[in-house]
Amino acid sequence: MTQHAAPPFDPKHPTHPTTSAGGSAWATGGTVFAGVLMMVSGILSVLNGIAGIAADDVYTRLGSYVYEFNLTTWGWIHLVIGVLVAVTGWGILQGKDWARGAGIGLAALSMVEYFMFLPYAPFWSIISIAIAVFVIWALATAGRPSTAK
Repeated sequence: MTQHAAPPFDPKHPTHPTTSAGGSAWATGGTVFAGVLMMVSGILSVLNGIAGIAADDVYTRLGSYVYEFNLTTWGWIHLVIGVLVAVTGWGILQGKDWARGAGIGLAALSMVEYFMFLPYAPFWSIISIAIAVFVIWALATAGRPSTAK
């Protein structure tokens, strides 16, 4: 087999989609999607928390569970973490420097939260854990924005 030299780079027709800053469009799109997912899941977590605080019988009570909290306590946990996740998601969409690291940390915290909440709402907990995994991946693999002009 013979090897052929790569064709010269033509900026008008790049092989990979790029953004104006020179980063990958896939990475940029993943970061934007992670920001949107964080905002939506944060808002849903806030609503979940309000429901748990307002009505203590929203979730089924369990028998013996290692991470058992009062359902009102779970409501407050969801409310506080949800607000932080939503605000961080907004920061990611605004391109704030602090939001990327905070987003990774809060997504990891959210994974732990929903792992512990698994017996109360198993289907939603698994979806939330999957969202957090994607958010961590998207924020960790996205390139740093270029500050040079």
